[in-house]
Amino acid sequence: MKINDLLVKDCMILDLKATDKKSAITEMVNKLYDTGRIDNKEVFEEGILAREAQTTTGLGDGIAMPHAKNKAVVKPTVLFARSKEGLDYEALDGQPTYLFFMIAAPEGANDTHLQALASLSRLLLNPGMIADLKEANTPDEVLSIIDKAEKKLDEDEKEVVEEVEDAPFVVAVTACPTGIAHTYMAEDALKNKAKEMGINIKVETNGSEGVKHKLTDEEIARAAGVIVAADKNVEMARFDGKKLVNRPVSDGIKKTEELLRLATDGSASVYHHSSNGNESESEETSSGSVGAKIYKDLMNGVSHMLPFVIGGGIAIALAFLIDQMLGVPQDQLSQLGTYHPIAAYFKTIGDTAFGFMLPVLAGFIASSIADRPGLVVGFAAGAMSASGVAFGQLTDTVPSGFLGALVGGFLAGYVIVFLKFILKGLPKALDGIKSILFYPVFGLLITGFLMLFINIPMSAINNGLNNFLANLSGGNAALLGALLASMMVIDMGGPINKAAYLFGTGTLAATVESGGSVVMASVMAGGMVPPLAIFIAIMLFKNQFTKKEQESALPNLIMGFSFITEGAIPFAASDPLRMIPSFIVGAAVTGGLVGALGIKLMAPHGGIFVIALVSNPLMYLLFIILGAFISAIVLGTLLKRKQAKAKA
Repeated sequence: MKINDLLVKDCMILDLKATDKKSAITEMVNKLYDTGRIDNKEVFEEGILAREAQTTTGLGDGIAMPHAKNKAVVKPTVLFARSKEGLDYEALDGQPTYLFFMIAAPEGANDTHLQALASLSRLLLNPGMIADLKEANTPDEVLSIIDKAEKKLDEDEKEVVEEVEDAPFVVAVTACPTGIAHTYMAEDALKNKAKEMGINIKVETNGSEGVKHKLTDEEIARAAGVIVAADKNVEMARFDGKKLVNRPVSDGIKKTEELLRLATDGSASVYHHSSNGNESESEETSSGSVGAKIYKDLMNGVSHMLPFVIGGGIAIALAFLIDQMLGVPQDQLSQLGTYHPIAAYFKTIGDTAFGFMLPVLAGFIASSIADRPGLVVGFAAGAMSASGVAFGQLTDTVPSGFLGALVGGFLAGYVIVFLKFILKGLPKALDGIKSILFYPVFGLLITGFLMLFINIPMSAINNGLNNFLANLSGGNAALLGALLASMMVIDMGGPINKAAYLFGTGTLAATVESGGSVVMASVMAGGMVPPLAIFIAIMLFKNQFTKKEQESALPNLIMGFSFITEGAIPFAASDPLRMIPSFIVGAAVTGGLVGALGIKLMAPHGGIFVIALVSNPLMYLLFIILGAFISAIVLGTLLKRKQAKAKA
């Protein structure tokens, strides 16, 4: 099957109207639906967005290859779309994207379809074809250009590549979650760059059609280095003792020269593999710093915890809201949230979700460190932090809350790592029962006894922090609110932003029963400022923005009121020295005023959609809009100075 068999003339968009990533995806999905290639727009778009959440399919060089394989696809299809002006698709190189190939593969796609799709990913490395597609005027021209490029690819694949004598030899593995696009693009990029650099290479692909060009033991043994460019687990034990570079699959496409140099100049770290029988864990020494690893483990726990916090927190908040609306007698205020039956139902649902928050946080931190054996031990550590059981205080418990679960998750993970180390000398006949007997039993006992002691100091710290926050007022509350709101906009979705948001949700867990958290209110208010500031700045200083930037005004307004700080990222990335300081000034004012007035929020997310869960909705909105106007005016002034300086 040829690629042109999957391209349909009626399913092409030669003038994409969308101006941002989300609307571009929606426009292409609608086209697939209108032409009968999919039968459920929502299901297919959900699959596309899930793939984008793993890593962007904006490959750089003006190309994007969004793809999904799910039950909504009626006929395997490649939709071609072109944006004449280009749009921000969060591409790997940060540049606008012009050409889109949206791949729709049915759940039962056979090898023939998958091979054709893999061939398409290889074609996208052909700069001549890309240039021609940008100039094509009709669907027939598009088909002709791709047919010509595909024939050339077939001819190139027939050529026998001979090894260069006395040149270094490298082996590589490429893999992406769906195994359709990035896997094969990384393969070709590595091969082409290796040929250019005079390096012999063999690349194994782990795609949807299975493992191809599997590396042999002899090839691995004689290789000077190993490159693993993958976003999913691959077989790692075979590389034990080899110099290894472990990177995301996107680096295999865009940073091929760097990867090949690391693999051949001896600077890559030696890989050491540890195995527990059925499980395979890797201690990758070449994939990042210790701090980056800790951050990754923490975010794994937080990302799994947040849905419980958001869902449970809003359900509990609604219970209080319902009772307030229906009225509760003064002598029954202690039952607020459970007084009326309907409120009690909401409260029960919310409490159930909240009850999983700490075990999930600790469990998935531990699983990130030690894979599945860490999950059960981490869950237990999180549950113990919630229950507050402690040595010598089996009846008078001391819950250590969010901080205890945080420490417990890392403790559980490293306890399992320790057990793997001390049990690695056991006979291989016992490998099969390590993960189902030794790790859970010894891990639970060791971690559990340690938590009996850890809960005591962590509870004191947790209670001290909560009391400190509860007693904050006036200048101190304003200062804390300004600081956290500023942190939300410094890197907009990065580690500093996540630290502020994490702190806010942690305080919410302890205060939702008492009316909400001032800290959470400051955090959300600060995060809403940047997109709203962009909207206001475009309205007030229209001439300082390009036509494309002006078109993003309304989306930023919507994202700002929805507490989606990331809407301002393209602007911040284009001019960080002016944009980010402007955002910080406005967010700090907003957060400081929210803190000073003691405004509380009972929900961890939602923006204007949870405004009813704010203790003073009118003032809260006023402070957010005030901060956005301040940021917009500062930004407009800085942009005018920039323009004046450029003219001078």
